[in-house]
Amino acid sequence: MSKHIVTISSDDSLSTVEDIMTLGGVRHMPVVRAGQLVGVVSERDLLRASLSNLSAFGTEQRRAFLQVVEIKRVMSAPPIVIGPDATAEEAARVMAERKIGCLPVLDETKLVGMLTETDVLRYFAGLVS
Repeated sequence: MSKHIVTISSDDSLSTVEDIMTLGGVRHMPVVRAGQLVGVVSERDLLRASLSNLSAFGTEQRRAFLQVVEIKRVMSAPPIVIGPDATAEEAARVMAERKIGCLPVLDETKLVGMLTETDVLRYFAGLVS
């Protein structure tokens, strides 16, 4: 699990999250409102929003669209979460059953990490040190 988490506000625009994901090389971001986790936005959410609304437009029009749409309109909410004491097997089961690529890790109401499918694969492949 990654403990270095970058969050984004539910009021931010899709262009902001796209920039952060591209620059940071991340595919999932927790979305917060007033310090509380309210959802998760993924590359898939961005792609779905872009394709459903902009299939006939070019790059400039796509970018303009992403600047005015708030994340809360496309994020997955409520977020599916897991506790810090959950096992890798439990996390893998939840991710497979729910067909999701990440699980925010909450210690009560505090976001303490982000577990991705890559983290789970690394664990089962014995690549975790």
